[in-house]
Amino acid sequence: MKLGRFIKAGDGHAKKPRKRAQFDLRLRLMLVGGALGLGAVALVGRAVDLQLIDNAFYQQKADARFRREIPIPASRGMITDRNGEPLAISSPVESLWINPQELSKHPDRLPELAEATGLPLEELSRAVSQRADKEFMYVPRHRRISPSTAKRVLDLGIPGVFSQREYRRFYPQGEAVSHVLGFTNIDDRGQEGIELAFDDWLTGTPGAQNVIRDRHGRIVEHVNLVRAAEPGKDLVLSIDRRIQFLAHRELRRAIEETGASAGSIVILEVATGEVLAMANLPTYNNNRVTGENRDAHRNRAVTDLLEPGSTMKPITIAAALEKGVITPTSTFNTSPGWIPNGRFKTSDFRNYGVLDTTGIITKSSNVGSAMVVHKLDSQYFYDFVRSFGYGRSTGSGFPGEAAGLFPDPSRWSGTTKQGMSYGYGLSVTPMQIAHAYATLGNHGRALPPTFVKGGAGEPRQVLSAKVADEVVRMMQTVTEPGGTGTRAAILGYHVAGKSGTARKASGGGYARRYLAFFAGLVPVADPRFAMVVVIDDPDTSKGGSTYGGGYVSAPVFKRVMDGALRLMDVPPDDIETWLAAQAANEAKLAREHGRTPAAAQATTTGTPR
Repeated sequence: MKLGRFIKAGDGHAKKPRKRAQFDLRLRLMLVGGALGLGAVALVGRAVDLQLIDNAFYQQKADARFRREIPIPASRGMITDRNGEPLAISSPVESLWINPQELSKHPDRLPELAEATGLPLEELSRAVSQRADKEFMYVPRHRRISPSTAKRVLDLGIPGVFSQREYRRFYPQGEAVSHVLGFTNIDDRGQEGIELAFDDWLTGTPGAQNVIRDRHGRIVEHVNLVRAAEPGKDLVLSIDRRIQFLAHRELRRAIEETGASAGSIVILEVATGEVLAMANLPTYNNNRVTGENRDAHRNRAVTDLLEPGSTMKPITIAAALEKGVITPTSTFNTSPGWIPNGRFKTSDFRNYGVLDTTGIITKSSNVGSAMVVHKLDSQYFYDFVRSFGYGRSTGSGFPGEAAGLFPDPSRWSGTTKQGMSYGYGLSVTPMQIAHAYATLGNHGRALPPTFVKGGAGEPRQVLSAKVADEVVRMMQTVTEPGGTGTRAAILGYHVAGKSGTARKASGGGYARRYLAFFAGLVPVADPRFAMVVVIDDPDTSKGGSTYGGGYVSAPVFKRVMDGALRLMDVPPDDIETWLAAQAANEAKLAREHGRTPAAAQATTTGTPR
């Protein structure tokens, strides 16, 4: 037995020693190398998978951080007058916006931004802090500003402050056409007038593009175009800018001279129903719309209802002539200048005695008109007047157009029809009066008014051409010596018209306040234009007839229509009167300068107007 293979343990007993383990370095190195190799292969494989095979998820995450789809604004269609003159255009502007998340990290730059934009620091700080978790907000009151103003702010380099291109609506003619055009809101959508009526036509379709922004929100790359912006379609109106401005100017002059509170003018082209001009006062500037004086935004020519007064008489006469109960030579004894109307009286300005049918219109006899309407059945009279468009919309398509008030015979009292014959007991708009007179001038054919050039509708024959032409010739006497509208006469042209003066309803009765009308057609031989002038509440302090339609509104008709006829190159139909006036003027010049009429004629030049 070999004792060297045992050792002595701590307790004194002998113990056999443990066998030493064998260490294989090579094997361990191979195992470690294999593990590292497999890991490297796995990492490379994963990288290949992420970068080349299945990269959509992480690409989406990256795009979500830096890639954005931003809108491309579309310009609104231009509005022009009938001659191509711009009435409403869209110009490129800039809108300042903020990334509140970014700007909130730099509160020390807020005072600088407030000073540059003119905003109170407290207001700006509150707006940014309230949206600190958002990535977008417009700078208050700095949307659609001039590019130069936006550039001054951007040049400060304030973090989180940017601008974007938008469009702003401009109206070159301003308040002269504001009631027709209306305006758009901050989002460039039509709010009133033509802008509202044709909003879908004028509004473009915004485009979109993908861009990459850096962490400060700046665009560093335009990736691709998603869809192109489509601008809105242009619109050509029937309005003539020159006539519109003329009407606006003369209406303002009349209101200043008469002390009136408001007024309206409507001019229609007889053959097409196209609106050549529509002016109202008070007015407003649609380039700078505020919440103040909203009453001035109202287009009185299509929204305001008023009793038409004596402008109703030609329609009453036309109804009786069409029915055959009277003729142009029928006579009526209007003495003593009034007739009973229930517990009231229908009175004339004075006792006109015996009048023929034409004389009723010439002298504007309420009594004669009442005598005529008593010959007509109530239902027939109602249907005839309604065929002229009273009591229903004219069909112009203008937003907010009123239909008027024309009750059917079942609601009439014993005095209603008589009052209606000379313009009381029904309510119409100035547009409806102009439309009714255009129907007479168009040989009895009614056309719906239109604000679009070439937008004429289908005509309706509402009375015979013979009767319509007879009534127009009767209306010519109104502007000739002895008529009530001589101040509407235009040298070189025969004018058919009708003055009117209606008391304004107040508190269930009528006040000593008036509406002054003049409606007419020019030239009589072949009517081209129908026009109505309404002056609301002229000053009555001078008494007499100084507040009546023949005195107040007729001169406005003359000045505007005289200009319109020349602007539209309408040939005169009364050469004899023009030549006589020229001869009288030549004789006057000759007397003043001591020359013979022949010598004066040699130095006088001119053309018929």
